[in-house]
Amino acid sequence: MKVTAGWTLNCIDCETVFEQDPPGYFCSNCGGLLEAVKKEYTVSRNELFAKSGEGVWRFRVLLPIVQEVSPVSLLEGGTPLVRTRNIGKETSSGNLYVKNEGQNPTASFKDRGMTVAVTRAVQSGARVLVCASTGNTSASMSAYAARAGKAAAIILPSGKVASGKMVQAVVYGAKIVRTEGTFDDALEILLQSISGLPEFAIMNSVNPYRLEGQKTLAFEVYEQLGFMVPDYLVLPVGNAGNISAIWKGFKELRLCGITDKVPRMVGVQAEGAAPIAKAFWRGSDAITPVQNPQTVASAIRIGNPASSKKALAALRESQGMVLTVSDEQIIAARKLLASREGLFVEPASATPIAALTEIGAKLERDSLIVCVATGNGLKDQESIHVDIDSTPVASDGKKLVELFRELTYGQIRA
Repeated sequence: MKVTAGWTLNCIDCETVFEQDPPGYFCSNCGGLLEAVKKEYTVSRNELFAKSGEGVWRFRVLLPIVQEVSPVSLLEGGTPLVRTRNIGKETSSGNLYVKNEGQNPTASFKDRGMTVAVTRAVQSGARVLVCASTGNTSASMSAYAARAGKAAAIILPSGKVASGKMVQAVVYGAKIVRTEGTFDDALEILLQSISGLPEFAIMNSVNPYRLEGQKTLAFEVYEQLGFMVPDYLVLPVGNAGNISAIWKGFKELRLCGITDKVPRMVGVQAEGAAPIAKAFWRGSDAITPVQNPQTVASAIRIGNPASSKKALAALRESQGMVLTVSDEQIIAARKLLASREGLFVEPASATPIAALTEIGAKLERDSLIVCVATGNGLKDQESIHVDIDSTPVASDGKKLVELFRELTYGQIRA
């Protein structure tokens, strides 16, 4: 299918330019990943932010989908940017915001990209939308497939997925196939078998149209900060599409002349699944895959990220960095964000806060920091144990008051 007028798909490795969508969205010359590129970045600030209240599609002037195509949308995007009030001491930051992507329609950031990718798939005539997934991608794809009237099929790593996430895919009507091994094994099987079959459309982050939707987070953050660019943008890194997409969004703001500044991108990986962090700090452009990634943060339990090259480029171009945190730090940060700020996020989404508790004091004083919380906490509850039967019992009103005072007075803050 022909790429939208005014846009091309460019290989990030050999720089081949495509005017047609190649099979599987990989470069037919070298097998590299593709990136959507606008031929002329001449959009003004007034043009980009002219519309309000329309989420991702209000930024259509910088999306590679023609105006005549009706979007497959669930009113995604437009998520709140919440300024923290109570965790400044722990993070050494009094100027910290959380972009709460858990308030998207299927409760994760994936919806931003899925609306664009599914719209393109429908436009191309695909019959079945497919993905490999640890949970969030499958939930999002299944919902948008249902919205579009298309079938959805998922391959997932057996025993490696949070059950709360798969509930969504099942309810939305997706068909599920399991495979042994990791997420990386599932994605490899999918790409090898499906690429080039026109009835199937791959919805993983190797699809460049997905990243086009995800880049709109950069536009929203810029607008929500009063048309300011943050000093640091901190986010979890798993398959690495999101950090690549958001960096692309900020670069496009600069290419359009809307701003002359870009943020330093900070990626955060779990210690047990950190191939990008290891490659970054040894100065390599290629990762060494982690064969058996382990972390409580299932959304980033990925040992061979498909978009690692794009992520490493984003980190270096932005003069950023990538950090690692332990599972213990992730769980503590998740609890901190929930109990002190009222934001309940999935474990992966807590990694930016975990990283800031370690390095916050090393950042420039009064830095403007935005952390991206990629998914809602209700999607991944396996790491939380609640034993209602062990809680104290009130036999009468007097005992109830005594217990309330005993249990809560130590938590009251002025």
